[in-house]
Amino acid sequence: MNRTFRSKFAERIMRFIDQKHAVGHPYVDGERHIWNFDQMCAEHFREEADMTKEVALAWATRKQDESICSLHARLMPIREFGRYLVRTGESAYVLPVKLTKKGNRHIPYIFTETEIALLWAELDNMKPSSASPLRHIVVPAAIRLLYCCGLRPAEVLKLRVSDVDLEKGRLCILESKGSKDRVVMMSDDVAEYYRKFDAQMKMLLPTRTVFFEHSGRRAYTRNRLDEMFQGVRDRIFPGVGERKPVLYDFRHTYATHRLYKWMREGKDLTAMIPYLSAYMGHAQLADTYYYIHLVPGLFENMAGFDYSVFEKLLPEVESYA
Repeated sequence: MNRTFRSKFAERIMRFIDQKHAVGHPYVDGERHIWNFDQMCAEHFREEADMTKEVALAWATRKQDESICSLHARLMPIREFGRYLVRTGESAYVLPVKLTKKGNRHIPYIFTETEIALLWAELDNMKPSSASPLRHIVVPAAIRLLYCCGLRPAEVLKLRVSDVDLEKGRLCILESKGSKDRVVMMSDDVAEYYRKFDAQMKMLLPTRTVFFEHSGRRAYTRNRLDEMFQGVRDRIFPGVGERKPVLYDFRHTYATHRLYKWMREGKDLTAMIPYLSAYMGHAQLADTYYYIHLVPGLFENMAGFDYSVFEKLLPEVESYA
């Protein structure tokens, strides 16, 4: 990225970013956040050359309508930069990790296989738009990948053409949550779908660099993809109630469906869940368990689990009503 840093931290910030690049991190999002931090310092702390508590907490002020997750993502690079300054011998205030405590966890909507099929059919019938001539091609493909590979929305939207090896069916997920990279393999049918998608996109945009390109070498934004999905969702699930499905629910559904299928196949879940955890990019198994949901009805149908075999273990209870 060609960014100009202009605060008193500029030289140290550039050395910090160079260090990230030297160990193989693209550091795209981190560099964007730290550049915004630099601009704040240049404007409000022009003569301050030390990472004081005042400077750090000024950056840590939560913006209006900013989610805890967005705040956490914005603070992490500045916390890392503070640690870098300490390692180089400076006295610097390091933002505490507990500064951004997560709120109540989202209760996901787990799609049934029938609902997934309905969504795909509706997405595939999306009409071209003069304002967004590629949306009927790109949006269905981007949303499908959320479910087919259990990716986070940000991971899908950040994919570059160079990150996708369709011959081997391999996705390189770079600098994801926690600044970690991982490789995600696609099944044969999924890889074939994206080979056809890629061939179509090459005909329309032969020089594209973003895999799910919107226009002008730009990726779809999360908000824009949300809008597209919400339109489809509201047509298919108009009476779903207060807990309407969101894009992130495809990741929960992926993990849950995968577990159910392994149960139906008689796989050893103790042995299989660590593979699922690594595939989804989790640092610990507890993070993976959060994504798995035993949904009544769906669980019995997909996992092939028969509760009736346990009925004889339960004593009959007389009714005194």
